[in-house]
Amino acid sequence: MKQGKKYFISVAGNIGSGKSSLTRMIANELGWKPYFESVQNNPYLSDFYKDMKRWSFPLQVYFLSHRFHIHKEIISLKKSVIQDRSIYEDVEIFARNLYTMGRMERRDYNNYRNLFEEMTAYLQAPDLIVYLKADLQTLLKQISKRGRDFEKSIEKKYLERLNRSYGQWIKNYNLGKVLVIESDDIDFVSNKKHFSHILSLIKKNLK
Repeated sequence: MKQGKKYFISVAGNIGSGKSSLTRMIANELGWKPYFESVQNNPYLSDFYKDMKRWSFPLQVYFLSHRFHIHKEIISLKKSVIQDRSIYEDVEIFARNLYTMGRMERRDYNNYRNLFEEMTAYLQAPDLIVYLKADLQTLLKQISKRGRDFEKSIEKKYLERLNRSYGQWIKNYNLGKVLVIESDDIDFVSNKKHFSHILSLIKKNLK
């Protein structure tokens, strides 16, 4: 890493993979500005998990709008930034899955994709995507541990499908560098050595 240079990192991963925690820790360690996913103030999320088909399209449009606004702000800043989930995950992981599961209509999905492609054509991709790869049992454990009421109804099959989509997306991602962190057997929140190892890998990939 070069002193004085601006860096832009996005932490990617499934629900419960630890993105927010890693984002916060790296921001604190490096003195970077963090940007977090809009969850607590999201007007659709609770309804979505109760009825995905009804609320999938408005939820995805909300996320797209929010992340587009944040991404533009990130690009305009002069200081380094780390972001909890990128705008690219919205279409390639979540919207695609909702469509293939029959929980988003074709016309809504096509409308969403067209909007996404128009918006992202104006954006600069992150310098590095840090992907927290976790299996289903790790995700379920983490989701249960944080105890969000609206996440209690998440289906295992939904998480499994998201994991498969993440694997495919990461394999084909070509907008910048990717760092895959196998997170099932590490605890970067409680173990300083684990966190230091991740931090050193990030710094190495930003050289």
